[in-house]
Amino acid sequence: MNAPPAATSRATALVAVGIALVSALFFTCTYVLNRAAAVDGGHWAWIASLRYLITLPLLWLLLRTQGASPVWRALRASPGPWLAWSGIGFVLFYVCLSAAAASGPSWLIAGTFQLTVVAGMLCAPFLYPRGDVRARVPMPALLAGAVVIAGIALMQAGEADGALDAQAWLAVALVAVSAFAYPLGNRGLLLHLERVGVELDATQRVFGMTLASQPLWLAIAAFAWWRAGPPGVEQVALAGGVALGAGVIATVLFFRATGLVRRDPTALAAAEAMQAAEILFATLIGALWLGEAWPRGIALIGAGVVIVGIVLFSAAAAHATSGKPRVLRARRGDRGA
Repeated sequence: MNAPPAATSRATALVAVGIALVSALFFTCTYVLNRAAAVDGGHWAWIASLRYLITLPLLWLLLRTQGASPVWRALRASPGPWLAWSGIGFVLFYVCLSAAAASGPSWLIAGTFQLTVVAGMLCAPFLYPRGDVRARVPMPALLAGAVVIAGIALMQAGEADGALDAQAWLAVALVAVSAFAYPLGNRGLLLHLERVGVELDATQRVFGMTLASQPLWLAIAAFAWWRAGPPGVEQVALAGGVALGAGVIATVLFFRATGLVRRDPTALAAAEAMQAAEILFATLIGALWLGEAWPRGIALIGAGVVIVGIVLFSAAAAHATSGKPRVLRARRGDRGA
């Protein structure tokens, strides 16, 4: 069955892109704090599980003003899809990202994860039913994604200063899996909610996926305790920072952005692609606050290419929605599937 026509205005598309860009700023803390925990001797399983174990009560407090009852009803009605998509979009995503932190530097992880700018688009033909407009890969967005990836590759080449060793290549492989798992889990849950006609806002969706993933996180935490003993105070503190910055603020903003344009494949791809700005934010923060060197030579050129790609994504989203009706349906916003 074909999806309902997209009802996304140009303004809505650009708002979604802006929100996603802000989410990328908060996501940036993940790489630095995870790498700090790994260098300090923290086990990857603790790095992964602590974030989501801490995120759950934070989201619960946030939802007290909005109500968690709709989430409980949705979980009880169809626990299978929630378990599956949270297992992919949260557990597989973050286990791979955390394990990579023990194998490679933060710049390598941050850069490789930007494969996510095309991951959602490439997964679309396998996720949406035949005939659904979202199953088609939007070529303008794909070309803009190729520009972003080319820029990131230049930045990576400037940072690498030579061949990568086996551990670094392992980190690249793990982060590549993570980059596909995150948008796939988000899109899969949006599609499930659409099919069953359940309306949940961004915070409720994040809370539901965090809650559904808890059995797996508890199992991973038990494994971490068995292999490395209890986590240290500093590791818990670092995980708390990631939980607040990335697990709550960034994830809710990202889910809101993708929810706003969930029926428009080009605008959805553009919102997902704003995660590419993470490598720019990481570079800027490192230079201004950590005293790291500013990118030079090929890395500086790469940063410029990434910025061009982000602008192209925004232009593609605005152009794709320019011909759509100005009057949106009553169910606008990020509510619904």
